Amino acid sequence: MVRISVTLVYFECHISFSPTGLESDESCEGLSEASFKDAQGIDSSSQKNNGSVPQENGIKKHRTSLPAPMFSRNNISVWGILKKCIGLELSKITMPIAFNEPLSFLQRITEYMEHTYLINRTSSMSDSIERMRAVAAFAVSAVASQWDRTGKPFNPLLGETYELIREDQGFRIVSEQVSHHPPVSAFHAENLAGDFVFHGSIYPKLKFWGKSVEAEPKGTITLELLKHREAYTWSNPNCCVHNVILGKLWIEQYGTVEIVNHSTGDKCVLNFKPCGMFGKELHKVEGYIQDKSKKKLAVIYGKWTECMWSVDPQAYEAHKKSEKKGDNKKQKNDELEGAENDDADDMPEVQETVSVVPGSTLLWRIDSRPAHSSVMYNFTNFAMCLNELEPGMEAVLPHTDCRFRPDIRAMENGNMDEASKEKERLEEKQRAARKERAKRDEEWSTSFKIYQK
Repeated sequence: MVRISVTLVYFECHISFSPTGLESDESCEGLSEASFKDAQGIDSSSQKNNGSVPQENGIKKHRTSLPAPMFSRNNISVWGILKKCIGLELSKITMPIAFNEPLSFLQRITEYMEHTYLINRTSSMSDSIERMRAVAAFAVSAVASQWDRTGKPFNPLLGETYELIREDQGFRIVSEQVSHHPPVSAFHAENLAGDFVFHGSIYPKLKFWGKSVEAEPKGTITLELLKHREAYTWSNPNCCVHNVILGKLWIEQYGTVEIVNHSTGDKCVLNFKPCGMFGKELHKVEGYIQDKSKKKLAVIYGKWTECMWSVDPQAYEAHKKSEKKGDNKKQKNDELEGAENDDADDMPEVQETVSVVPGSTLLWRIDSRPAHSSVMYNFTNFAMCLNELEPGMEAVLPHTDCRFRPDIRAMENGNMDEASKEKERLEEKQRAARKERAKRDEEWSTSFKIYQK
């Protein structure tokens, strides 16, 4: 796969929300001036407060809920839609809007930044192992927002962009859909103080396996700690949504994630454990940090839905041995009580408390979600703000920005019929533009300064 990254020049020319560098709307396959006007008409929040951004104690306030609650999927015949898709890659299939949540995949990528404070801490850490612990916690926290998020983000249109500055969290990020077949999303984020750069490209592959949908997030993520002249790389774990046909939807992350410090040779190996037959391993993450000579220096453990801890390897092994004695008796009882269910993959009972090994250090704990999250697509507080169109943005954001997509905006406002029509219109426009380029034998070129290597 071609690795695609966004250069720092992207920020220099554009992060001030200037549309510099964009061509006419013919150059953008899906988003047009008409879409821009539609978005303005749909969103009324940007007209409040006399065009000023609400603040509290000098800090910009962001919205805490969506304009309308999510719709019910109870009356949707999912099997009628998916029965012909078994084993196929879902990115090549037009899916009904009933499966979506009101965010683009570019906005979903931005959720990597929800716990940016974990990277901000590394600038003051003199020890490379301490920095690796913080980076590992950040890598786990990047997938935490997916807990109970069973809605699929909208596929970005070719040339679609998203940019966000969060002064309260000290970062800015831009992203762009740089390829449609295969679908590749490139992003570039940096600390406002110049301490780190975070970038990469994601090529998600979705497959339907009868009772579940599997997402494989292909692509490499790179974090550069500029003060320490270190570069870390890793890829996200696989994600599986169970019971898409029958039963309660639930999510698990699984697979091995290797975080490599290319400057020191240190490596962190994290095992996102699959649920297992009796659900004992649900949500668990376990791993270790080793130096370039493969000596284990620290153990990292916890749950990607809750928290992560670090402890000395010897203390961890001693604790596991003492736990294993008690588990053997419990496992025999579970085997007698366990029963197979052919209709649905029952979600195991979630044990929300991580058994903390004495002497452990807390690396990260998940933030609580808003009380109304369950009727707002299970969004976190951070996700709730991503499609917010703040006063003044209409005049300076490029019309390729996700916030101006009329299908996402309509879904967010609870107008599902309008959202479905707009989604189909934009997809048809994208197909037509691709055919026109093929006739003229033209290659797609990205809107901003993106390089390939």
